[in-house]
Amino acid sequence: MTIYQKQLSEFKQDYFAGATTGILVSSCLGSIAAMLILMNGHTVIDMIQLGLVVVICMWYNASVLAQLKAKFVFNSLIASILVSTSFILLNIL
Repeated sequence: MTIYQKQLSEFKQDYFAGATTGILVSSCLGSIAAMLILMNGHTVIDMIQLGLVVVICMWYNASVLAQLKAKFVFNSLIASILVSTSFILLNIL
């Protein structure tokens, strides 16, 4: 069993706790990424980066609020964390 399958089964087992924790993590990482993007300037590229971070974080929040399937919500959480983390690293360096 892969790490993904293990985490997905845990997420499915305790969906509401995982979704709540995911909202906190996704929102915090997204706000850190947004702050770092805006600290670098206000060019068109920066605004595109900001838009991507906002859209992907809101996508996860909306999927939780719509009570979509656990696998879709889990994949949205992974995407949100990866996008936010990559933009954080991109704007720090």
